[in-house]
Amino acid sequence: VQLQASGGGLVQAGGSLRLSCVASGRRAFDNYGMGWFRQAPGKERELIGTINLSGSRTDHADSVKGRFAISRDNAKNTVYLQMNSLKPEDTAVYYCAARWGMFGQYDYWGQGTQVTVSS
Repeated sequence: VQLQASGGGLVQAGGSLRLSCVASGRRAFDNYGMGWFRQAPGKERELIGTINLSGSRTDHADSVKGRFAISRDNAKNTVYLQMNSLKPEDTAVYYCAARWGMFGQYDYWGQGTQVTVSS
């Protein structure tokens, strides 16, 4: 599967952005568990949200819980990350990732999209 992320940009603190990640490939999108990660300069990559194959179950990191929401539209081969109440510490490159099924490591990665939150 190939992943193409988009939707990043510059936003003021308190603002919102929605990231999208479109998947393409021979296998059906709903075979892949999806996740969003982020990496800020000088910091380790952080898993911030996961979603199961049907979209019925999501999990979010404590750092974004209540502000961010991962979702997916299998008819559009797309996973989303809605980000509200953004803070300067949310500034990072955001990556979508896919894995076959719901277990194991993420083997497929998008190219990343920059999110910058100004104070």
